[in-house]
Amino acid sequence: MDVANSLHGQVAVTSEPLPVAALLALAMTGFICIASETLPAGLLPLIADDLHVSNAIAGQTVTAYALGSLLAAIPLTVATAGWRRRSVLLLTIAGFLVFNATTAHSSNFWLTMGARFCAGASAGLAWSLLAGYARRMVAVRQQGQAMAIAMVGTPIALALGVPLGAWLGKAFGWRNAFDIMSGLAALLIVWVLVKVPDYPGQAGHARRSMGTVFNTPGVRPVLATVILWMLGHNVLYTFIAPFIALAGLTGSIDTVLMTFGLAALAGIWGAGRMVDRQLRGAVLSSLAIFALVSLLFIYASSAPAAIYLGVAVWGLTFGGAATLLQTALADSAGNGADVALSMNVVAWNSAIAGAGVLGGVLLNNWGAGSFPWAVLGLTVAGFVVAWSARVHGFPAGPRVQQ
Repeated sequence: MDVANSLHGQVAVTSEPLPVAALLALAMTGFICIASETLPAGLLPLIADDLHVSNAIAGQTVTAYALGSLLAAIPLTVATAGWRRRSVLLLTIAGFLVFNATTAHSSNFWLTMGARFCAGASAGLAWSLLAGYARRMVAVRQQGQAMAIAMVGTPIALALGVPLGAWLGKAFGWRNAFDIMSGLAALLIVWVLVKVPDYPGQAGHARRSMGTVFNTPGVRPVLATVILWMLGHNVLYTFIAPFIALAGLTGSIDTVLMTFGLAALAGIWGAGRMVDRQLRGAVLSSLAIFALVSLLFIYASSAPAAIYLGVAVWGLTFGGAATLLQTALADSAGNGADVALSMNVVAWNSAIAGAGVLGGVLLNNWGAGSFPWAVLGLTVAGFVVAWSARVHGFPAGPRVQQ
C-alpha cells in the first residue's frame, strides 16, 4: 500500500516547510490530555479535605479519567469517523474546557467523578486523532518529524503534571488549578481555529471495521509491543517513589522526575530524526537500552548516581515511544489508521492500569527491588515481538520505501 495515500488520500505529496504552529497546537492538546489526567495526583490532600473523602478515595479521580479514555476511545472514534477532522479536534478540546470547569466548581464527589470520566473520554478521542492529524499535514518523508513535534507535549506533561498540580494548588487552590486548565483549553480552541487546517472525515464506503483493522498484518504485533513496553515503563514510573527510596532519594522525587522529563524531550528529538529512516532500529534500540537500564537498577539500586544515570537513559528511550509506535501502527493499518490508533489508546491505558496492579503485587510481596526484574522481563518480551515483526509492523529500511 502506498503510505502517501494511507490516510484517506489527504497526505501532502511534496515536501514543504513543516506547519509548526499547527503541530504545536496538537502538542498543546496532548499536554492538556496528560496534565488533566495527572493534575489530581499533586492535589489529593486538598481535594480530599474539600470533598470530605479520604486521600485514597480522592485518588479515584485519576482512575475515573483513565477509565473514560479506555472505554470511550474506540466507540467515539468510530462514531466521529465521518466528521471533519477539525470539528472532532475542537470537540475534544471543548470537552476539557467544560469538564475541567465542572471539576473546578463541583461540590459533589460523584459529579466530580462524572466530570473526570467525561474528561477522560475527551482524552481518549484526542489520542486516537492527534497522530493521524499530524501525518495528514505533511509529506510522507516528513511524517516522523511532524509526529515528534505533535507529541512533544506528552513528556513535558508527564514530567511537570504532578509537581505543577502541587504548585498550582498551593499557590491558587485546587479548584483554580482546574480552572486554569479550562482556560488553557479555551485559548487552544482559538489557536486551532486560526492555525490548524481542516480535513474531511472518512467516507462511509472507505471505513474499515474494527475486526478488519485488528487483523491487518502488522497491527497486532505493534499493539503487543505497546502493551509490553508500557507495562514495563509504568511499573517503574508509577512506583518510582518507593524504588528511589532504596537509594535514599525519597526527598528528591521532583528532581528525579524532572531528569526523566528533560531526557524524554531529547528522546523525542532523536525519534523525530530516526523514525522516517530507521523506525525499526529506533524501536529495537530503545527496548534494548531500556533492558540494560533495568539491569543497572537490579545491581545498583542503592547508588544515587546510578539511579540518576539510569533515569536519564530511561527517559531518552521512552521519549520517542509514542512517535515510533504510533507511526508503526498507522503505517500498518493504512486507511484504518484512526481505528488502529483508538486501539492504541486502549492498549496504552490498559498497560497503565495493569502496571498499577502488577506493581502493587510486586511491592507488597517482594518489595521495590523487584521492579527492575519485572521491567527486564517485559522489555525483553517486547523486544522479541518487535524483532519478529520484520515484514509487517516494524519493517526494515526507510518508511518511504515500504
